[in-house]
Amino acid sequence: MSQALVAPLLDIKAFAKAASTLSGHDALEKFERLREESHALGTDHWVEWRAEGELREDLAGREDVWLHLSANVTLSQTCQRCLGPAEILVALERSFRFVATEEVAEEQDDEAEEDVLVMSREFDLAALIEDELLMAMPLVPLHEVCPTEVKLSAEDPDFEAPSGQKPNPFAVLAKLKIDKSGT
Repeated sequence: MSQALVAPLLDIKAFAKAASTLSGHDALEKFERLREESHALGTDHWVEWRAEGELREDLAGREDVWLHLSANVTLSQTCQRCLGPAEILVALERSFRFVATEEVAEEQDDEAEEDVLVMSREFDLAALIEDELLMAMPLVPLHEVCPTEVKLSAEDPDFEAPSGQKPNPFAVLAKLKIDKSGT
């Protein structure tokens, strides 16, 4: 049962020229890769997002096209401390500057503080939202405070404690030397 996402395809330049703002919320189940990161759970979770377009004059007096994006979602993941289920909030606020071609984007991306993307008349806002949320996910999901006590030590009943006295390694070598020489 596939439904269109609320996040539409955008003509980025027209969106910025009109200083438009769009916002919405989409069911997590519509974002396949995010849903997989949520262990296919959280069908009742929503991706909240907001996009604003802006034309901003650069130092040379040219107008740059900008898109400001904020989004958040709560994902069901496994806490890596207690190994229990954890609801992890993933949130972001990012700004993107758009340029005419892929070559210009590659050239400017390393030097620019902001992300540089290629202008499009059918820019996939939903894909950008999903990509950015995936990159904003924590590498190691953890509860702020685990709901159960976390055992921080391990014991092995079959492990034998070392004897109190260790042999001197040089004495062992000296014994080998004596055994070889026959004295």
